[in-house]
Amino acid sequence: MAQPATADNAKPDFSSVAKPDGATAVLMLADGTLFWGRGLGAATTRVGEVCFNTSLTGYQEIMTDPSYAGQIITFTFPHIGNVGANSMDVETTTPAALGLVLRADLTEPSNYRAERHFDDWLKSFDLPGISGVDTRRLTRRIRDGGAPTGCLMHAPDGVFDLDALWQKTRDWPGLEGMDLAIQVSCRQTYQWREGTWAFARDGINGEDSFEVEPEIKRHVVAMDFGAKRNILRNLSSLGCKVTVVPANATAEEIMAHEPDGIFLANGPGDPAATGKYAVAEISKLVESGKPVFGICLGHQMLALSLGAKTEKMHQGHRGANHPVKDLTTGKVEITSQNHGFVISEGSLPEGVEITHRSLFDGTIEGIRLTGRPVFSVQHHPEASPGPKDSHYLFQRFVDLIDKES
Repeated sequence: MAQPATADNAKPDFSSVAKPDGATAVLMLADGTLFWGRGLGAATTRVGEVCFNTSLTGYQEIMTDPSYAGQIITFTFPHIGNVGANSMDVETTTPAALGLVLRADLTEPSNYRAERHFDDWLKSFDLPGISGVDTRRLTRRIRDGGAPTGCLMHAPDGVFDLDALWQKTRDWPGLEGMDLAIQVSCRQTYQWREGTWAFARDGINGEDSFEVEPEIKRHVVAMDFGAKRNILRNLSSLGCKVTVVPANATAEEIMAHEPDGIFLANGPGDPAATGKYAVAEISKLVESGKPVFGICLGHQMLALSLGAKTEKMHQGHRGANHPVKDLTTGKVEITSQNHGFVISEGSLPEGVEITHRSLFDGTIEGIRLTGRPVFSVQHHPEASPGPKDSHYLFQRFVDLIDKES
């Protein structure tokens, strides 16, 4: 391991660093710390924020979640690759995550749903990975020191320019102040018509399938800050026609679709940066009187539009085992989470009520606007870790729509 950089950010001395035999990949942190391992996926280099995810399942959904834009994901659980890769377990067409870090080598696929090897899938999207890393040590490093910038390089020939990699970590600006939502958002408006997934015995023609063309009872316009498909599926399965608009759509453009309700989607990056163009529009949508529901970044954007502030978290919340308490019912839910920013405690104005809190660190997980059909949550009710502990939130949204109609 190279010596970390000094307090004045002096460049580490890599001249005496010996590459371990057989190493074909390296993860370098911004302080010069090196994690050597075996490369997988594409032979390329990526730089971004290094985070960790504690989920036991769902690696393909995690890699395709747009909220992971700008991040290299450390998986704390083994058996990555055991169900291969398929065309159904994706949250967007093109993965937004930059790469992955593993303890064990990719597991060979052993599942009837596997359509291809996960390594082949990674290569098809030019995503690098590294295995053989002490992920417990790396996770503790992130937990104690915060999510660092890192540079991941997969070089099958085992040749690494450590000085150049370190410079890449220094040149990367970090997620604070970065508007990534505009990069992963759709470019033009489209209609979403697919419902939730059904297991073979309940699916179409006895096969795994998504519900097609559910009965339409109401119209929801979704602002796409990086929307996960399964969120849109849950809305669709509850009888919503879903019109998806770009992140920078104006309130006037949204209202021109004559929605019954407005959904603020999840997404990556700094909410304050995205808010420069979206907050004023969301404020107008709230004032329209239409029901509004936000998830993840949409939750943070709603808070900003109501006058609150957001801040960068020390390490963030990423996993599928996060307990959250619904303060309105006393119920504890097991939730899926993926966020590195949070509503600043004490910044909520009068009239905005906290409805949910994390039982890990007490941070704000849900809010609602008193006397208005407006609410949001930080966690992901569509991701089914409970497995359906938080699905009631979608029903709450459509109930508000029906009540206001």
